[in-house]
Amino acid sequence: MMQDGDRYLRMPYRRSGRSGLLLPAISLGLWQNFGHDRPLETQRSIVRRAFDLGITHFDLANNYGPPYGSAEENFGRILKSDLAGHRDELVISSKAGYDMWPGPYGIWGSRKYLLASLDQSLRRMGLEYVDIFYSHRFDPQTPLEETMGALDTAVRQGKALYVGISSYSAQRTREAAAILARMGTRLLIHQPSYSMLNRWIEPELLDVLAQEGIGCIVFSPLAQGLLTDRYLNGIPADSRASQAGSFSREMLTDETLAKVRALNQLAQRRGQTLAQMALAWTLRDPRVTSTLVGASSVAQLEQNLGALDKLAFAPEELSELDRYATESSLNIWAASSRN
Repeated sequence: MMQDGDRYLRMPYRRSGRSGLLLPAISLGLWQNFGHDRPLETQRSIVRRAFDLGITHFDLANNYGPPYGSAEENFGRILKSDLAGHRDELVISSKAGYDMWPGPYGIWGSRKYLLASLDQSLRRMGLEYVDIFYSHRFDPQTPLEETMGALDTAVRQGKALYVGISSYSAQRTREAAAILARMGTRLLIHQPSYSMLNRWIEPELLDVLAQEGIGCIVFSPLAQGLLTDRYLNGIPADSRASQAGSFSREMLTDETLAKVRALNQLAQRRGQTLAQMALAWTLRDPRVTSTLVGASSVAQLEQNLGALDKLAFAPEELSELDRYATESSLNIWAASSRN
């Protein structure tokens, strides 16, 4: 690993809203590639290299895998074997909201589920606390006061330093922040999906986050791989779109693929890959604190971090990008933010 201190020379760090917490411009998400279906040695090499390159924030959730819980278990092993002396240099987050175990107490936003899930996450990772604990989605059946009260309790118990929400609408975000403020706990950060083909946060949510002093960390900035060079000539057999899961073949319309090819040409003119430009584009707005990338290899991680070499966009570039960077019905998390 690098000499201590060297890893912080290249990575820009941004303040999360009006908090004291700085996050790397690019964070590592463990949604994919860190379950028991992937070699632990590959995972170790990715996490070690990420930390060496200044990625101090590792984003998890209770059900990341597969199977559920395995990403946290594997990350816990890597923490113990490789990063044990660096806990205070790391921001580690987890979430609860989607299905995790059978029965009525293993899903959604009740106090029972959130606090039980957090305890399980801490055991899996071998931690006394997480830095950020999120409500993974809004629960229309549970009073928001109960869900936010559980987050407040996690902070008061010392099991989370900060709390966040994910995929909440602008209005629910404002309500959540007000409830937490009354309890004496600030809402640190919001984690929405956001990309050049999924711009739902722009009309209202970003303004609310700025007004409330809440940070923003965006997930799926590459539209689950669509904003890479993988789909320029159709659907590869080993791609996410070719398999069952969260990204379906129906999303890849001719119209969307035409946009992707046009955006790729603009990226080439900028001297970037399409993925690098897509990541840089999400960071063009100062209200965005960090953008989350996944990685299946060290090489992929390093290529994505190349986005940092060219973050600036000229006004005319942004105008041209806006012709192709348009809504493409890719927001599979929209139901949570419509409540």
